[in-house]
Amino acid sequence: MLGIIGIAAATAAVAAAPAQSPMPRADQVEFRALYKELVETNTTLSSGSCTLAAERMGARLKAAGLPESDLHIFTAPDHPKEGGLVAIYPGRDPKAKAVLMLAHLDVVEAKREDWTRDPFTLVEENGNFYARGASDDKAMAATWVDTLVRYSREGYKPRRTLKMALTCGEETSGAFNGAEYLAKNKRDLIDAAFAVNEGGGGMLDAAGKPVFGAIQVGEKLSQNFTLEVTNPGGHSSRPLPDNAIYHLARALTRVQAYRFPVTFSDTTRDYFTRYSKLLPTQKRNAIVALLKNPRDEKARAIAEKDPDNNSILHTNCVATMLDAGHATNALPQRARANVNCRIFPGTPTETVLQTLNQAIGDPKVKITLREVRNAPAPPPPLDPKVLGPAEKLAAEMYPGVPELRIMSAGATDGAFLTPVGIPTYGISGDFGDPDGDGVHGLNERERVKVLYDSRDYLYRLMKIYGDQPD
Repeated sequence: MLGIIGIAAATAAVAAAPAQSPMPRADQVEFRALYKELVETNTTLSSGSCTLAAERMGARLKAAGLPESDLHIFTAPDHPKEGGLVAIYPGRDPKAKAVLMLAHLDVVEAKREDWTRDPFTLVEENGNFYARGASDDKAMAATWVDTLVRYSREGYKPRRTLKMALTCGEETSGAFNGAEYLAKNKRDLIDAAFAVNEGGGGMLDAAGKPVFGAIQVGEKLSQNFTLEVTNPGGHSSRPLPDNAIYHLARALTRVQAYRFPVTFSDTTRDYFTRYSKLLPTQKRNAIVALLKNPRDEKARAIAEKDPDNNSILHTNCVATMLDAGHATNALPQRARANVNCRIFPGTPTETVLQTLNQAIGDPKVKITLREVRNAPAPPPPLDPKVLGPAEKLAAEMYPGVPELRIMSAGATDGAFLTPVGIPTYGISGDFGDPDGDGVHGLNERERVKVLYDSRDYLYRLMKIYGDQPD
């Protein structure tokens, strides 16, 4: 999951450890046990099993009264440990389109020797839950399961059918992806008017107070390119001007120097219009100037100093890996680099490849497309039937906290659903610390109070969606 957009200037200090959380409610204690079971089920690609996690969550739903016929464990024959779960919670009106709750079960790799605590043991400490996946994305996955458990026990009957899909493969490019599999092979099973997914959420300040909330409406495309230079090589005692490493180094310098044009979508224009009101005068003026004239270089220079702004103002390409040479005493016969591009919606991948070729301007450098995770996905619409209820509930639960609509610079599984007609939005009611909560890094955490509040928010929101007229 690509995390939420921060406001670095407004929340520069890392949040201090909060005080011990108050005693949880009885229903929160039960939820904590479910959350703990899911977090402590290892779902890394190397040694874990999403299928086991899906089976355990399915067992909890069955115990809560959901019939087995509405619980669908799915796996691909060649990926037995990368399965998932689709649950159907039937609505009263068979003609009303369903609403889909989406989350991924897999997590980023974590080494015990690098962590302060065991990454696969849920630890509650200083007002935080610590573990791999405590935030990304098992907080949402556990919440969705818990929401259906609560509905079933209450006997709640929504107008619309509610569906839940817990999938695998979101965190690893090139791995079997459950959301993609469902979109291609089980489209009817997950058919819905729209989906609610990870990717949204707000930001806390250093004192733990919410600065803003956010809903994700669209995301960039993550695409890798290989830059390669080959050469006959030779003995290092006889250096030649035609050196593969030097060609590659010059190419990467030109990639670094190239600046893609500033671009706005409906989502980012809305975001920057709202966001600018939270900024100091100079930064606010720069954003306002760019909204009026995307070619204003002075305003751009100021706005791009914030990496969060820079990440969504345009397409970005950055070198991430290098591999060159074959011996310490030989001229290199081959030099390669990986360049990762985060492509602005609406920009064809081929256009980015051509732009890189033009920016580098060296026929010795061959640029090829690496594995394709997904095709470019258009952003979902700024639909008031989706955004309105979410923002109204947020205003009730978090009064006075501004609500933004954001475009993610990262990648979520919404990229597989929106193109097949299930517009997917990142809505969580979650708030993160300015340092990103260790997501994808060491000692990942989720504030206890934030998780419990988010759980209540999503439980209430899905009821609103469930009873919503067409």
